[in-house]
Amino acid sequence: MRRRTRLGHALTPAFAVTALLLAAGCSSPQHQAAADGHAREAARVSDDTGAAAGTDGQALAVAAAPTATATTAAGAAGAGRPAHRTTLTVSSYDAKTRRAVIARSPKGDPAGKGNPTAPASPAVSPSASAPAAAHQAAVGDVIASAPAPGAPDGLLAKVTKVLGETDAGTQVQTEPATLDALLGDDTAKGTVPVDPAAFDVDTLLPDVKVSWSKAGDVHVGPKGATVPLGSLRLDVSTGIPAAEGAPASAAASVSGFVQVAPQVDFAYGGAGTGTAPGSAYLGVSGDWDSGWAVKGRAGATATPLRIPFAKLHADPVLQVGPVPVVVNLDLTCYLQVSGDGKITVDVEQNLRGDFKAGGTFGTAQGWTPVSGSTMTSTPVRTSVTTAGSVRTALGAEASVGLYGSVGVTADLAPYLRGEATGTVTATSATPGADAQGAWNLYGGVDLSGTLRLQLSVFGTPVLERSIPLGALHREWKLAGGTL
Repeated sequence: MRRRTRLGHALTPAFAVTALLLAAGCSSPQHQAAADGHAREAARVSDDTGAAAGTDGQALAVAAAPTATATTAAGAAGAGRPAHRTTLTVSSYDAKTRRAVIARSPKGDPAGKGNPTAPASPAVSPSASAPAAAHQAAVGDVIASAPAPGAPDGLLAKVTKVLGETDAGTQVQTEPATLDALLGDDTAKGTVPVDPAAFDVDTLLPDVKVSWSKAGDVHVGPKGATVPLGSLRLDVSTGIPAAEGAPASAAASVSGFVQVAPQVDFAYGGAGTGTAPGSAYLGVSGDWDSGWAVKGRAGATATPLRIPFAKLHADPVLQVGPVPVVVNLDLTCYLQVSGDGKITVDVEQNLRGDFKAGGTFGTAQGWTPVSGSTMTSTPVRTSVTTAGSVRTALGAEASVGLYGSVGVTADLAPYLRGEATGTVTATSATPGADAQGAWNLYGGVDLSGTLRLQLSVFGTPVLERSIPLGALHREWKLAGGTL
């Protein structure tokens, strides 16, 4: 059973579009006239908004983009002017043809929220039929846009041709662009929490409860537990296949919760010695809290049984100086069970800590993975009966990218592992009681993932292959006993 929940509004309005226009020189007189006209227009818009950025080489602030401020920006060809805010918006975008329509925000709509249902391919008149100065974009402009009609993951593109005027604005042909064309010699570094209300949640099992809290709007989770500020919590309870021949009293089930406060980590290190920036970083991190109980005798599985119970998606927009950087964050929460189908357990644990996963770039070493996790756990209830082994995990797969291109994937899997030998009937309260063998209970965490080709969106060289994050594996003993 799937149930989609929209928790709240995103960090910026859904169609608050920002465009950064950095024009390159044009060879033909007609295109040069268009560029010159655009330069004059961009300068006037800059004067109107009073939001021009400073010179290259600055240390830019990184923060959540404002919710009601237009952050469109432009730079003129050959003028050496950095990207800055204007009132231009992306009215529509067609991902198949890579054609976009650039327009001025309606009066009284500075965030560019107007016309959210603009057609993807409006009628176009030849560019020569309109005065060059009327065009809202020119060849060589670089566009960076927050989520817009036809570009739900944001847009980072370069104008290759001005196609003409439409009722909605200037239609242009585009090609992919990179962030170094906008950030230049500037540097930026910051960590921005993701608003839990910005997530779309698609629940995949019937009994999944979603709760969250943000400043001024605290939601109480199941059983009266208050969700910490800035956190998103999902509670789940489900049956799992029981071992063949197991009595009704040994029916298998898993229940628990995941509570996470995700953050986006972003850094850009200015121009390097070649065409690539000096450094770059993209990753996801945050605080993690979970607790889950496993009861009964799970069926034997040759491969671990993975049960996804919720998919989450958010497109937080970071304001990096004048540049809107759209981050695409996906999480899939899941339960996983494996074992030999012999052991009967009634165990519960709580686990909390933090995690980080990402990729860092340097001119000397290229892209290298970054991963880490500090977790501690406490057994709440432990009961192991008969010999066997079982392993359960309550984890999350995460992916983070820019403008619709996935750059980093990570799989964080805190787990609980129990094993027993001989004939065992024991609990953590009375270790060794009625035991003819030994039993042990372990907590642990696995973290794995991959760096992808799309990290080249920073302007760095394209990866020749995906790079594994490297497996992080830690395990510790929670309880046990022998006779």
